[in-house]
Amino acid sequence: MAVGPNVPAMAGGKPKQAPQQGPRLNKSKAKQGRSRKESGIVDKILAPYRWLVKWSIRSVLTVGVLVLAIVGLFGFVAPPTTHTIWSEGRRLGAPVDQVWVDADQIAPVMFRSAVAAEDANFCLHWGFDVEAIQAAIEAGGTRGASTISQQVVKNVFLWQDRSWVRKGMEAVLTPVAEAMWSKRRILELYLNVAEFDEGVFGVQSAAQHYFGVDARDLSALQAARLAAVLPSPKTRSASRPSNFVERRARSIRGGAETINQDGRADCFQG
Repeated sequence: MAVGPNVPAMAGGKPKQAPQQGPRLNKSKAKQGRSRKESGIVDKILAPYRWLVKWSIRSVLTVGVLVLAIVGLFGFVAPPTTHTIWSEGRRLGAPVDQVWVDADQIAPVMFRSAVAAEDANFCLHWGFDVEAIQAAIEAGGTRGASTISQQVVKNVFLWQDRSWVRKGMEAVLTPVAEAMWSKRRILELYLNVAEFDEGVFGVQSAAQHYFGVDARDLSALQAARLAAVLPSPKTRSASRPSNFVERRARSIRGGAETINQDGRADCFQG
């Protein structure tokens, strides 16, 4: 008798029995059930951490957007105050002397003097002077390496201590400021928030305080003396200069002339 393709072969006159699959299928289902249960337990354990990661990412993005907005805003608007100005007014128990002036109201020689005094390669770097940093490391940290851009970020957004937290924030914000502000704007901010004497902030107030003139009328010597009191305004005077300040002012005056001639002032000259 012919055997159909779907009929099991005969052995000893009896049909061959197909193997039983039930127990194996049951074991597989049980294994899948345990797997789902274990996965559910893992999900419950990890749920708080996943929420924390999502919250952290959202927080970082929110802070990043806020920082970009504030940095962008200060590219056009004068900062209402700074931590240093606020804390100094609180320490003195009286309002500080500060008058904001636009870059066009500041003598060009004051810009050049500030750069010659604090950051001669200001036009050549993107916020960090690598050569100055290397020189500071070789000197064992006895000399500073902060650029004007770094000082502006510190003065406008941060505070004055030397903590690693502040330095880290400064390192993050400096390239952002360099990318969003012009070099001239960075100097404009620098000269308007820098402290030139106890409770005297900004070049306009300093020019009036020391010499009785406006910032736009500063001479080369006066500008050099103002730059010479930085970064220690509480121990130096521009109107009654010590021998050290006089020597430093002469050096700054010569440096201001040099960077004007060799093109290192081109990025901020109006």
